[in-house]
Amino acid sequence: MNIILQENIPYDPLVHNPLPGIKPASMEDWLQRDDAFDAQMAYRSRLLAERPGEVLAMDQMALAPAQELLELVLEQAYNGQSERVYRPDGLKIDVDRSRPLETLCNLVQEDLCILQKVENEHVLTGAILCFPASWRLSEKFMRPLVAIHERIAPYDSNVARRVQRLFDGIQADRPLWRFNALWYDDAQLFQPSSIQNPRKVRDRGNAKYLRSERQTLLRLPNSRAVVFSIHTYVLAVERLLEMENPAD
Repeated sequence: MNIILQENIPYDPLVHNPLPGIKPASMEDWLQRDDAFDAQMAYRSRLLAERPGEVLAMDQMALAPAQELLELVLEQAYNGQSERVYRPDGLKIDVDRSRPLETLCNLVQEDLCILQKVENEHVLTGAILCFPASWRLSEKFMRPLVAIHERIAPYDSNVARRVQRLFDGIQADRPLWRFNALWYDDAQLFQPSSIQNPRKVRDRGNAKYLRSERQTLLRLPNSRAVVFSIHTYVLAVERLLEMENPAD
């Protein structure tokens, strides 16, 4: 098993945060790097090379938004580097605008999902998803929000209406964010599971790891697509206890 853990998390993941649990963010903290950057990025590259059909999907209609997203990431995270990026771990990444999601996979820790308005709902038209928390990209690709969240107990019709209104109201340069807290017995980042055989949800109990996703929503100004980004933190419970009960 590929164990990659963070030592810290920039928010309290144990604060109750019911759906949709959205808060305002800023462009300055939209993308984040943490102490697991080097290890997570190496793992992302390996997953893209070895399992591309499981971590990457893009409809042709998502090409322009993905290219727009790539330019935004270059501006925000790499000071406008254009043709070749020098990553903090020393690796050089060639920018391939014909393969924007593949390039993005090698630039940031965040998984990135592109949702575009089709008739009355936002549809998942493209994604690079290396660290799924018990779901499969193939089962969500080209599906609308309601279908994406089927069988998620708190996501009822009332929440669905609120989330769609939220997506409709997202403004460019004004990202929003939320987080979740999931308890796991192993630290594996790549954890796809089918909707036909979902992972049994567990509470804190004797779980060994806390997995928390910092999720952001951002409107792309030109294509008007919405980007759903996921920054995944995995902390050992022992480290979490240290953070909850710091030594005097």
